[in-house]
Amino acid sequence: MTESKKVVIVEGKSDKLKIKQLINEPVDIICTNGTISLTRLDELAEDLYEKDVYILVDADESGEKLRKQLKRELPEAFHIYIDKVYKEVASAPNDHLADILLRANIRVHAKFL
Repeated sequence: MTESKKVVIVEGKSDKLKIKQLINEPVDIICTNGTISLTRLDELAEDLYEKDVYILVDADESGEKLRKQLKRELPEAFHIYIDKVYKEVASAPNDHLADILLRANIRVHAKFL
C-alpha cells in the first residue's frame, strides 16, 4: 500500500510552523518566503510531479500575486483559501485552519476541530 504524498506550499516560516502543528499525517511544507523565482519553480515542479500539491497563502495582495504565479506554474495544485477576515495564515485561528485543511482532505489533529 503506497501512501499519498502531499505537499503544502505556504509563504513564510510562521505559516509553516502554524500549519505543521495542525496536520496529522506526513505532509511536506514548502516555504516560498513570499516570492519564488522561475528557476526555483521549475525545480519544484519536477519534485512535485505525481504529488498532491496544495497552495495556502495569505489573503492579501502579495499572497494573491504568489497564488497567481503558482496557478500558472502548477495548474494541477489544489488551492486552499483562508477567510479574508484573517488576512494572514499565521494569524488565522487554529480551528479555522484545521477546518479548511480538513475540507482539502488533509488530516488534522482532532483537538483543533
